[in-house]
Amino acid sequence: MDFYTGPLPGEPANATFEKVGGARLHYVDIGSGSPVVLLHGFASSLEVWNRVVPELAQGHRVLAVDLKGFGWSDRPEGDYSPGAQAQLVWALLAKRGIERASLVGHSWGASVALAMALSAPERTSRLVLYDAWVYEAQLSFLFRWWRAAGVGEALFRFYDHSWLDSQVALGFHDPGHVTPRFVYAAKRRMDRPGARAAALATLRGMHFAIQQTRYATLRMPALVLWGEKDSISGVPFGQQLAADLSGKLVVFPRCGHFPMIEAPEASNAALRSFLATSGAL
Repeated sequence: MDFYTGPLPGEPANATFEKVGGARLHYVDIGSGSPVVLLHGFASSLEVWNRVVPELAQGHRVLAVDLKGFGWSDRPEGDYSPGAQAQLVWALLAKRGIERASLVGHSWGASVALAMALSAPERTSRLVLYDAWVYEAQLSFLFRWWRAAGVGEALFRFYDHSWLDSQVALGFHDPGHVTPRFVYAAKRRMDRPGARAAALATLRGMHFAIQQTRYATLRMPALVLWGEKDSISGVPFGQQLAADLSGKLVVFPRCGHFPMIEAPEASNAALRSFLATSGAL
C-alpha cells in the first residue's frame, strides 16, 4: 500500500512525461487544430482512447493524459480528488502551451473534466462526458464502506485478480469485448508499484456532493454519451447530467460502460460532429 514516484518498471522507452505539481504525468500529444483533452476513468489509462485519438487527431490537437495514480503516471502521496486532479491537468496544458480546450472525460474522469470546467470555465470550450461517475447518489453503501479508515487498506492488502475480473466484465454488455488481453492489461496496471495506494486515495477523494450542486452553473456546450446497457452507471444519471448541463444526451443501444470500445463508430461520429459545431446547442 505504499505510494510511488519516478519511472515505473516496464515504462515505454518513447513515452512522454511532464512534471507538474509534484507529479510526473504521462501524456500523448498529437495532431493540430483546436485542442481536445481526453481523461480516462478509475483504474484505467489513456489507452482506453486508442480508437478515438487517431480519428480526432485528423482535425484537432489531441492530448490524452494518464491521470495521477494511473497508467504510467506517478503515484505520490497526496490529494486524489477530482479538484486536485483538475489542477494538475490544467498545469500540464499550460506547460504544453494550451490555454483553452474541449474536455472529454469517461466515468470517474468525467468528474475531473467537470472539476476543470468549474475551476476555469473561461478555459473550457466544450464538455463531452461518457457514462459519467459524478453524483453522490452513484456511490453505493458498499462503496462508501470501502473508503472507511482501515477497511480499504485491509481489502486492498488481500486484493486478488478475481475482483478485477468481475468488475471488467460488469463494464461491457457484449462479453466478447472482455478479451484475455484487455483483462491482462487491467491486472498489470493494478500490479504496478503504488497502484493500490493511489486507487484507494482516489476512492476516498470521490466526494461529489458539493461539486454536483454547481454543474448547472456551467454554460459551455455539453454532450453526454451513454451506453444503454451500462450496469455500472445507469442511463437515468445520464439524463440527470444532460439536464444539469443543458446539454444533449446520446444513448447507444447494446452498449455498456465503454462506448468508445463497444460502440466506437457511433460514439466517435457523435464526438466529431459535436466538436465540429459552433455556438451553443
